[in-house]
Amino acid sequence: MSAWSPAFVPTLVRRERASLAATLLAPVIALVIAIALNLGLYILMGRDPVAVVYAMLFEPFLSWASFSEVLLKAGPLLLIAQGLAIGFRAKVFNIGAEGQFILGAIFASAIPVWFPQATGQWIWPAMLLLGAIGGALWASLTAFWRVRLNANEILVSLMLSLVAAQLLNYLLLGPWKDPNGFNFPQSVMFQYDAMVPTLISGTRLNVSFLITLALSVAAWVFMQRSFIGYKLQVGGLAPRAAGYAGFKEGWAIWLSLLIGGFAAGLAGAAEVAGPLGQLQRSVASGYGYAAIIVAYLGGLHPIGIVVSALVMAVIYIGGDNAMVSANLPIAAVRVFQGSLLLAYLIAVAFVRYRLEWRRAAHRSPS
Repeated sequence: MSAWSPAFVPTLVRRERASLAATLLAPVIALVIAIALNLGLYILMGRDPVAVVYAMLFEPFLSWASFSEVLLKAGPLLLIAQGLAIGFRAKVFNIGAEGQFILGAIFASAIPVWFPQATGQWIWPAMLLLGAIGGALWASLTAFWRVRLNANEILVSLMLSLVAAQLLNYLLLGPWKDPNGFNFPQSVMFQYDAMVPTLISGTRLNVSFLITLALSVAAWVFMQRSFIGYKLQVGGLAPRAAGYAGFKEGWAIWLSLLIGGFAAGLAGAAEVAGPLGQLQRSVASGYGYAAIIVAYLGGLHPIGIVVSALVMAVIYIGGDNAMVSANLPIAAVRVFQGSLLLAYLIAVAFVRYRLEWRRAAHRSPS
């Protein structure tokens, strides 16, 4: 007797053209689904779901001080995500932005650590530039291994992030450790001229946020209006066609990774020269990984990424509020972020594909 087999099986069929309305609604639907799933999780945990939602999604907007923290948190997420999205659209998957962020922070910190008595308005711009170079150099290691040795850039960039974290530990426990820091793993506090100027008095929001917005505009121009950006997109959508047109894959890999590393390194430099004011272990706070969610939640489009960065920043700041007012563990905030990405990927799958039930092919019994 032959085993039972279904008469119809579900099959995903690619749509000829994705609906613009569905594409725009996908992140909204994903956010609603993520909120609903996490509300159920909070109820199972014995937490008051109303209190959690209020603290996480409403409190960040109730005062200018809270909202300025949202903008401060959105800055590095937005900057890193813009750099990563350029590579993702070219099908170059840089998963190591966290390590590039750390190297940017290390390179930028070299100036105030080695020259603590230096003064002048040149210091903080030099730190930002040096940090961006450091992130790009760290990303170049991945590009070299990918182009010359055909190593998978996902694995290489991810493993290099672990190396970067250990390098940070070595510096803070060794040569860069503050001798007057009560044995804490941190550098000396940076001098005044090594700090990025505050943008709005009474807040921690600084000029680096304006730089991030300017670079977001530059990312839009680069991807939507430049020939180089067009070549990267064609290489991602149709690699064989790009090859026939003379677009070199190795060039696209180098450019994508260097841009991503530059952006992540700049974000790391702005973090130590901004809200932290010194090099600490806490600089490795997961911005590089969260920016991957931001990039995809924004549809890999520069404008969409601006919105998704703000949403993710609200979740960060609101999560901190919920940990205090609703006794929510930090792991629950990370689950929210992960479920948001998962819900978005599922929503996008149904934007690009439709589900059809097709008759199963039956094999005659042997």
